[in-house]
Amino acid sequence: MDHIWRDRMAYILGAAKPPDGVCVFCEAPRHDDATTLILHRGQLAYVIMNIFPYNTGHVMVNPYAHVDSPEKLDAATLTEIMLLTNLSLRAIRLASNPHAFNLGANVGKASGGGIDQHFHFHIVPRWPGDTNFMPIIAETRVLPENLNDLWARLKPAFEQCAKQ
Repeated sequence: MDHIWRDRMAYILGAAKPPDGVCVFCEAPRHDDATTLILHRGQLAYVIMNIFPYNTGHVMVNPYAHVDSPEKLDAATLTEIMLLTNLSLRAIRLASNPHAFNLGANVGKASGGGIDQHFHFHIVPRWPGDTNFMPIIAETRVLPENLNDLWARLKPAFEQCAKQ
């Protein structure tokens, strides 16, 4: 095993949170894809890897618009978010062959959303037995692949699937 990643506790405890007034989802598209782990850019939304993933290959589809709820997005943006969700499913299947996915969004602070001021849609690949005792007894999640290595593997899959 190359890496053991600490679970989301660094984020939850605030150590990894951006300064007040900075939205990581508005800031990310202003930088290059490899630095920010952006996998695909659409016209109205983009796909980015979660740097505090629930599981290996966890990505998010984010609108460029800074809104806190999907009901504030126009139909074109909502459509692109779902099309990028389908693109993500195809690309992650191609690159990682998961057996299933969890899809969803946390809207509002009380729902568990870590970044509740900018709506985003989660795509979490799943495999049988992908959870183990580590998160329960050690508050540590074991992820078998470094995020930069995974990005380098997923990016070509996204490019290939986007052409189809």
